[in-house]
Formats: sequence, structure tokens, C-alpha cells
Amino acid sequence: MSFVQEHAKYNWDDIRLSIYAKSTRDVERALSKTRLDLEDFKALISPAAEPYIEQLAQRSFALTRKRFGHTMSMYIPLYLSNLCANACTYCGFSMENKIKRKTLNEDEIADECRVIKSMGFDNILLVTGEHENKVGMKYFKQVIPTIKKQFSYLAMEVQPLKQDEYKELKLCGLDAVMVYQETYNRRTYAEHHLRGNKMDFDYRLDTPDRLAKAGVDKIGIGSLIGLEEWRTDCFFVAAHLQYLESHYWKSRYSISFPRLRPCEGAFQPKSVMTDKQLVQLICAYRLFNNEVELSLSTRESPTFRDHVYPLGITSISAASKTQPGGYASEVEELEQFAISDERSARLVAESVKQIGMEPIWKDWHPSFSG
Repeated sequence: MSFVQEHAKYNWDDIRLSIYAKSTRDVERALSKTRLDLEDFKALISPAAEPYIEQLAQRSFALTRKRFGHTMSMYIPLYLSNLCANACTYCGFSMENKIKRKTLNEDEIADECRVIKSMGFDNILLVTGEHENKVGMKYFKQVIPTIKKQFSYLAMEVQPLKQDEYKELKLCGLDAVMVYQETYNRRTYAEHHLRGNKMDFDYRLDTPDRLAKAGVDKIGIGSLIGLEEWRTDCFFVAAHLQYLESHYWKSRYSISFPRLRPCEGAFQPKSVMTDKQLVQLICAYRLFNNEVELSLSTRESPTFRDHVYPLGITSISAASKTQPGGYASEVEELEQFAISDERSARLVAESVKQIGMEPIWKDWHPSFSG
């Protein structure tokens, strides 16, 4: 049993129609409850809830402060490689894009880590394109132990792996894995994943189950906002979260909100989400689940990020570079997507302090559980 079977119980069009049929009465009923179900979540992300943004924000703020205090976890992505064996319509790393390809060697990784450590980070996210032959388990087992010696918490966003492989990497120092389904609409997924192993919808969907069974501390899920109608896709993220928490309570979970950004190629989003709607979604997730970590990346603008931090976000990236070698060199043409918040880590940390919150440079450490 995995979420693949659970996903098959839902009909995309029925879910979409159900969300858009929600009324103000449904929204007010959801706001009156302390424990929400998926029907309540539908109401809170529906068009009917847009006039209630202020109430959503106030409740989300209170719940976040109660559970997470006045803290904000800071992390930084380290892109190890932009090699990719997949053809995806929306990604700058797609094998069909004519960009320079690079995989960092150990000396280059050491240079990157030295710069990142000088910024104050102790929480790092390793990112690669999906290329199992050249950037696979052999490479990961070679570089992860060395990187982990310098950072107390190490996460990865790479191709889906087998359960036993996750167990191996956990022994090497892996703490968390982010794996986004991109879209939960099977038909749309096939339209955007044209070549490579990523074409396998079910294998990707099954990945969080394999991660949890392997005992990985934190699992990140989400959809790429813009590939499909965002409300329906985000409902499936909530349903996926509910399933995972009910089956694998020992792992922690996080949700990210990647809105499509400009990248190499001519892809145009199918669904455009406004800033107001993103605030609505963030708050809806917080009301639906008080424990889940909510992460906001540098895809978003400085102004938006500064205003939305207190409303439910618990972790943010800063000073991000989305190409291999981006911190120790000035290479620009290898990036996966364009970032929006280009402030330094120090300036982002200062913006967090200015709203009365404390930037935290490391994630939970396993020794704290002893």
C-alpha cells in the first residue's frame, strides 16, 4: 500500500468542481473549527474564501507562533550538477535545453562549502538534475559524508531513489529529502515529462512512502504551481500529507510553494497564482495542519517574502544560486531558474529580525531526540 493507491480513489475533475462549489457558509464553518478535514481545506482554498484572507492570516499567525515560536529556519541550496537525463518542458536543466553542463568535483564542492559556511549557514540542501549514471548513488556516497562534516543538517533534492538507497544515504549523513510531484494530474504530468525516468508518474508518487519506510527524518512534498489548476493540485498535496502523517508518524513533513519562474525555453504556466492567492494557500495549509513546516524560497520577491513570513512560513532559503559553482565563482549561464530575492544572507536575516523573529541557521539535530 502506498499513496499511489490512495491517489487512484480521487477523480481530478470531481475534486476541482467540489472546490469551486464551496460557499461562504462552508468557509465560515471551516474557520469555526479547531480540527479541519479535507473538505474544510477545500473551502479555505476556494474562491469563496478570498474575502476571508484577513481572518485566515490572523489564525495562521497565531497557530504558527504557538507551535514554532518566533523563529525562522534558514537554509541554502547547493547545486552539485545540472546534468539531466529527463526532458521536462518547464525546467532549465531539461536535457533538450542547450546550456553548459557541469558537475562539481570534490575540490569545487569544498570551495562552495567554504563560501556557504562563511555566510553562517548550518542547514544545506543539495540539488542536482536527474542523471542516474553520472550523478547517482556512486557520486552521492562520495560527496555526502564530506559535506555532512561541515553542516549539521543535510537535505537533498535529486532523482527518486530506491528505499535501500535512501537507507544507505541516511548512514552517510542524509537527514531530509525534498521530492515534488510537480502535478498530481496524471494526464498533465505526461504532457510535461517527455523523456527519461521522470516519465514514471507512479514511481515518483511512491517516493515519499519509500523515504518514510527508510526512516528519513524529514520529507518535503509539493506541486509546481502553474503546471495545472493550482487549487486542485494543492488539494492533492494536502491529501498526500494527511496520508503520510497517518501512516508514517515518525517522519516530519514540509510543504513548499514553488511558483513557476522564468527559465530556459518558452513554457507558459497553465494556471497563474496571484500573491493574494498564495497567502490564502499558505494560511489554509497552516489551519489544516498545525505541525507541518512551510517553506518559501527565493523564487518570491523580497517584498512579498518579508510580508508573508509571520503568517505561517517556518523556513526560508537565502542568497540562493541555482547553478553549479554559483557561490565560489561568477558563472551565470548554468542556472535552473531565475531567482527573485537576490539579497545576501545577512540582509535576509536582518529582515527576519525586523519583524520580531529570530533567524535559526540549523535544523533539528538528531542528538536533540536523545
